Amino acid sequence: MRATTPLRRLAVFVTLSAALLGFACSKQEPPPVADTQPPADSASTGDSATVPLAVDDAWLADESRVDGWAAYGGTHFERRFSPLTDIDVENVGGLRADWYLDLPRDVGLVSTPLVVDGVMYFTGTMNVVRAVDAVSGKLLWEFDPEVGKALAGKRQFGFVHNRGISFYGDKIFAATFDGRLIAIDASSGEQVWSVRTFPEDAALYITGAPKAFKGKVLIGNGGTEGGPNRGFVTAYDAETGEEAWKFWIVPGNPADGFENEAMAMAAETWTGEWWKHGGGGNAWHGFTYDPEFNAVYIGTGNGSPWNRNIRSPGGGDNLFLCSVVALDADTGEYRWHYQTVPGETWDYNSNMDIVLADLKIGDRDVKALMHAPKNGFFYVIDRNTGELVSAEPFADVNWATHVDPESGRPVEVEGARYEDGVFKIVPGPWGAHSWHAMSYNPQTGLVYIPALHMKLGFNDQGIDRETFQSTPFRGGIGARLTWPEDQPRDYPASLLAWDPVTQSKAWEIPQDTFWNAGTLTTAGNLVFQGRADGQFIAYDARTGQQLWSFDAGLGISAPAITYKLNGTQYIALLVGFGGGFSALGGADAASLGWSYRAQTRRLITFSLKGEAAMPPQPPPRVPQPIEADFEVDAELAEAGNQLFNRDSIEGICWACHGMGAIAGGAAPDLRASSVVLDPKAFDRIVRGGALTQAGMPAFADLTDAELEGLRHYVRREAEAALAQ
Repeated sequence: MRATTPLRRLAVFVTLSAALLGFACSKQEPPPVADTQPPADSASTGDSATVPLAVDDAWLADESRVDGWAAYGGTHFERRFSPLTDIDVENVGGLRADWYLDLPRDVGLVSTPLVVDGVMYFTGTMNVVRAVDAVSGKLLWEFDPEVGKALAGKRQFGFVHNRGISFYGDKIFAATFDGRLIAIDASSGEQVWSVRTFPEDAALYITGAPKAFKGKVLIGNGGTEGGPNRGFVTAYDAETGEEAWKFWIVPGNPADGFENEAMAMAAETWTGEWWKHGGGGNAWHGFTYDPEFNAVYIGTGNGSPWNRNIRSPGGGDNLFLCSVVALDADTGEYRWHYQTVPGETWDYNSNMDIVLADLKIGDRDVKALMHAPKNGFFYVIDRNTGELVSAEPFADVNWATHVDPESGRPVEVEGARYEDGVFKIVPGPWGAHSWHAMSYNPQTGLVYIPALHMKLGFNDQGIDRETFQSTPFRGGIGARLTWPEDQPRDYPASLLAWDPVTQSKAWEIPQDTFWNAGTLTTAGNLVFQGRADGQFIAYDARTGQQLWSFDAGLGISAPAITYKLNGTQYIALLVGFGGGFSALGGADAASLGWSYRAQTRRLITFSLKGEAAMPPQPPPRVPQPIEADFEVDAELAEAGNQLFNRDSIEGICWACHGMGAIAGGAAPDLRASSVVLDPKAFDRIVRGGALTQAGMPAFADLTDAELEGLRHYVRREAEAALAQ
């Protein structure tokens, strides 16, 4: 997927944030059960695991443990590094599949599994949590939060995947995309408590992993593009589910008073009537707990709407958008912030992972925080004070010349804010780095980043800045996007090894596929990464030399983990093409061949002793539009086009079924669906909610004419494709 065949359609889809925003993807009715290997007779759900009651902060901060993977990033420090050396550069070529679990009910899989006391826990489609024996793959229990039932009859916003869960004490903590935080008994899989983290009618969602620390569980939400939303994070008591504290990320209406001094301070950096636009800042990912300073670091989101000229017309930094914010872990009180993009206006959120390490920089010992957000700069920040240590571009950047070391502010290029016309900006809104996890190896001293390379044109021509207003569930970004021919590189992504001390590239591997998975690194001098083309690869962490690869037969979007039990080191990975590219990637994503339910999603665990006889996946398949005796009405089809593909996120269908009705794999390709040909069946699903429990929203407010317009539009696109 090089520049000779540019990602034109994909560029259009970035009117949504790479934060994975969009209406819930539609799904067919799932098969009734999951298969497992070893044989199915060992996969009963009545068994229980013995789980200790001692998963505490000492456990979660122990970098020497090798018998599990107890936190999202391995430990509290989010390094995704393991001290294991059983698998190393010399023998990794002998890695083989040890056991696997087929997951036929799942679609996109993007989460990080956890392993505690010999049991692996993970979350899949529609927030179903499973526990399996980490040595055999035997299914122990399954918890279904019944997200479809929770959303039946309600307007929905958000994707049906989730990036992970958290473990603390004797409980698993999972968040559902409809806004619940649930505590699950890790032994039995039974619900202990459940709390609603935002109102049922809010145009918000959750796709991120909760963060557990000091007897609390922290969760945020997404929805910046979904309406006039105001971001916040909330911490709950891990035992009872009672709210411990809440921190609002941007200030509200001054007439209502401010919640704390931090909000009063932040309000000084906003202008106009920003509260009518919500402000944004939603924190959907990027939480790190620092036991040394008893602090929680929050990576905050972009503005709502994106265009600052609309939400804050007199300018201003708009705190605390696009920032790392340090909060007291006990009270949630503000300590310090560092803003990566003052007054952001390009969807350059800082929701990316925050990694902690002690670095020797010159003659200075730095308690460092490392952060590589969308904007293309790699930041090293003193995590005690919030002061900038260094910042340098790790990818192509043209919106700013550099970050001033004295002020810590980026020095912007004239015209970058597109006030007077199109500005072709790099990175584009997908970012130079999205949520796909980077890892840090203290032995090599390198950070391993899944980097992205894409330029996009921004302008707000034809948008009335004074009257623009996004609405709940229809949203709006206040900008228009175009696709420039002059892309920054002839490849769309790369695996980058970055030295945070010298702020320089150690090595880089160009990649022909976009939206590749996060990384894992080990003391065996290895880096593991899965890719969208289905390859799972091990590299020499020192040089970038490829040492081993495995063809999973399906695109990979989740990061790997590793652990050692009974003398054997395992590498585990969820395989299932998912995330924003699978929903919004259109023809470029579809060309990979990971069409909706064409291949079986799996959990695969590897070892040097592996001998699993894993059936091959069906070959890649690109959905083909079906022939039909359907007379397209041009006027109805164009009306359907406006409804399906509206500017920004207002189109109700494309965010899952693809712009131009070309599905990338997260949802069925409607051009190939016979349901579109049957007006009654189409009505039952689209307005009646017949597939709500499988993830397809019900749009009960659509008129008969609008419903018919959608049918005619899909068939128009199908016939156009057939005619090519």
